[in-house]
Amino acid sequence: MAVESVVIINNYGKARLATFYRPISTARQQLLIRTIYHLVSNRPDEGLCNFLDAPQLKALLQPPASSSKASSTTPGIDNDYRVIYRHYATLCFIFVVDSAESDLAILDLIQVFVESLDRFFPNVCELDLIFHYDEVQSILSQLIQGGLVLETNINEIVKQAQAASKARKASASSTQLPQGAASVVSGNGFQVGINAATTAAGWARDWMSTRR
Repeated sequence: MAVESVVIINNYGKARLATFYRPISTARQQLLIRTIYHLVSNRPDEGLCNFLDAPQLKALLQPPASSSKASSTTPGIDNDYRVIYRHYATLCFIFVVDSAESDLAILDLIQVFVESLDRFFPNVCELDLIFHYDEVQSILSQLIQGGLVLETNINEIVKQAQAASKARKASASSTQLPQGAASVVSGNGFQVGINAATTAAGWARDWMSTRR
């Protein structure tokens, strides 16, 4: 049971957060994001559930050798992946999980993630994901480490993320970093926020009122 990837994509297909819990090349990461976006964007907003089988992701998440072994071993066990998502205004929060994960539990986990962001950033919007990558990643890391869910208590998640943010600011102040310096590259090598020239009219100021 594991979470393979967490991706946040806007309506234009731009990734605002992309975290992977296994080593994947940058080219595969980008192809995976495009594939996930097409899977989700082609589904109607009404009449369908928020999770779907995605066997085509196996070739992207696993090396060819391990993929062939997985298909030839453990008869009767589904080794495919699932995409579970929720829309919030102009953003789509997407979790890629293995078939052993509970779909409803992951839907609840997405809600916990969004509410934690909304608690950390008052009136959170897409700009916060672009320009506060470290804080967003810190919140996510409180929920998930190495693909395993560790914490679902929103108060505890926000408390630990705020403590980590204070520590980063204190460290930056002590080393006298230039004002405004910030990391825009994730630990997995996927660049976040580079193509951020999206019109402000599309950004949501209140996600919680548009939850689905």
